[in-house]
Amino acid sequence: MQKKKVIAYLHTHWDREWYREFEVFRLRLIRVFDNVLELLKENKIPAFYFDGQVSAMLDYLEIKPQNEELIRKFIAEKRLFIGPFYTLVDEFLTNKDCFEKNLEIGLKISKNFGCQDFIGYLADTFGHSKNIPPLLKKYGIDKCIVWRGCGDIPSEFIFNGVNTINLIRGYYMDIFSAKLSIEDKAKWLKGNLDKIAEKSKDVLLLPIGADHLGVEPDIKDQIEKVNSLLDDYEIKLSTPFEYFELVKDNFKFEWNDELRDNSKTFILQGSYSARLDIKKLNAEASYKLNLADEFQKEFGGKYDSSIEYAYKLLLKNQAHDGICGCSTDDVHMENTIRYKKIIQTAETILKELKNIYPEKFDKLWVRYNKKYHATAIFEDTDLPKDAQIISKHRGFPDEILYNTQRIPVTEDYTTIYKYIREIAPSDDKLKISNTEISNSHIKLKVSNGKIRINSEVTVDFVRYKDFGDTYNFGAVENDNGETAEIISSEILTNGNLRSGLKIKTSFFNVNVLLDKNSDILRFRIDWNNRLKNRLWQVRFNLKEPVYHTLSEDMNTLIERKFNPDYNIRKHLPKTRGIEVWTNTAPMQRFVGTSNFGIVTKGLTEYEVYKNSLSITLLRSTGIISNPKNPSRSTPAGPPIPVNAAQLLGKNTVEFAAGFFAAKDYEKKVNELFLS
Repeated sequence: MQKKKVIAYLHTHWDREWYREFEVFRLRLIRVFDNVLELLKENKIPAFYFDGQVSAMLDYLEIKPQNEELIRKFIAEKRLFIGPFYTLVDEFLTNKDCFEKNLEIGLKISKNFGCQDFIGYLADTFGHSKNIPPLLKKYGIDKCIVWRGCGDIPSEFIFNGVNTINLIRGYYMDIFSAKLSIEDKAKWLKGNLDKIAEKSKDVLLLPIGADHLGVEPDIKDQIEKVNSLLDDYEIKLSTPFEYFELVKDNFKFEWNDELRDNSKTFILQGSYSARLDIKKLNAEASYKLNLADEFQKEFGGKYDSSIEYAYKLLLKNQAHDGICGCSTDDVHMENTIRYKKIIQTAETILKELKNIYPEKFDKLWVRYNKKYHATAIFEDTDLPKDAQIISKHRGFPDEILYNTQRIPVTEDYTTIYKYIREIAPSDDKLKISNTEISNSHIKLKVSNGKIRINSEVTVDFVRYKDFGDTYNFGAVENDNGETAEIISSEILTNGNLRSGLKIKTSFFNVNVLLDKNSDILRFRIDWNNRLKNRLWQVRFNLKEPVYHTLSEDMNTLIERKFNPDYNIRKHLPKTRGIEVWTNTAPMQRFVGTSNFGIVTKGLTEYEVYKNSLSITLLRSTGIISNPKNPSRSTPAGPPIPVNAAQLLGKNTVEFAAGFFAAKDYEKKVNELFLS
């Protein structure tokens, strides 16, 4: 019988930072990539695929710039493949603007180095968005490789219009580095190749490599010996590009939905809510950077280079183990510093534009805000008569602070007002009492220990035990959770343009704000968390069971279907190798059902149960991977303590809710972020 051909490609999956910090991994990167370049130079390997991203190569060259010419040579010879991405970002926790910047920057650098062949290489992201293939096509990429979330999909399929390879057994194939006999390696490989063959036709694809792993110097000899022991397969070292060419007629099966099936591979869905402090910073940084970019283009694009610099920082933070919150405390401390730099850059660009072009900027600011709501926020040393003060602080006026011909002195230190003004006049009136806030669009009332919105939705605050880790929420069997008691409410602020209630609960105080002519209620909660291993949620109880949701994914809406009676605590795995399915799902800034919608500032996970739609406010855990996680019966990474992931101390969350058509969610998102 003729042996089946196996196309094998050498690679390393390179997390810039994860269970070790960036600089620690970079020193390992130098050793790994030195090894690869030496093997290429000595013709001991035919080619090497560098993980679909350019950032690792750039990190290497920052330390060893003398090897740039050699790298360019191997790329030109099509023996070293880089790009198309700048970094390997998570697909569900990043937005379309960032993903496109990732491709724009990555492709620009890749092509500058001479690379011409590209695959949308997404071998280790935690599931796959249905909106990724169209973005790949937009940038001229017609091939994709995926793994997690594919379920029983065959090796070759069409993923929303793009020819895609499903890595049946994953990218993690380090068998040639194992201290085993060649006979044992051949036996292990046969077992895996048999499973790949079940989903493949005449040609199989075999990745050889793993996380942060170099290539064995005798890899050619090992493969030759293994081939002599395999009766059914013949392994050839090559590239994934040859594989795509050999199977080009096999792409028949079509899949046009997202890939989040965890029946065969872990999708680690608890990462949507791990370290929500990072997610909130990501949401703020992404929004402000996009806003700064949009505004500076109106003034000739003079800040293009600064925008790209900030996006590179942002994309480094959006690498999947970073934005997913599954790294060490020191890694996320560095993430936080990067986010602050991004926000500082974006805010400074906006303030400099306002200082240099005050009249044009103010007109643009009013016009921009007017698209989304009837009021706008301003900051100045002067307070207009029709303004309502939100807050004030002492500082230097922007016209001095951003004037390069002046420096601020003590005498310039003055009071700066943050205020709200009406920019789209209306007859709407705000009404407020100690228990109720309303306008002509929406009403919130506190009565009989309940918070009600328009008499149709009640709001609860709940918390549960969490014996999990940063990868998965660890549900506790028979845990019914705790529900906050509503103790009292009182007027927080009473104004013509903005009014608010302060609701005291047994968990924390909840501030609810409503603006004139707005149809969303804005919630802000500040509290000092003293509890470890807990899941905190806000639960919106609707009149009917929730069977489907619309949520934001890559700046568009996707529909998901749910079984509202499913209870994770009744399905915890009893055997090894299973990750429990959940009724939680990722969101970016919006989720809704039945004309009721919720928008958030960086709260990126929601849950469906019965007639409730819940948003995770905080999930605290203290370990990267808990080997005894009740929701996942095997480890997903190293069991490293991460005390900062408990998020003890001060926490702030912001979200808004109301009755509106899902198609209008972007207006509500902008209203929340601009207010």
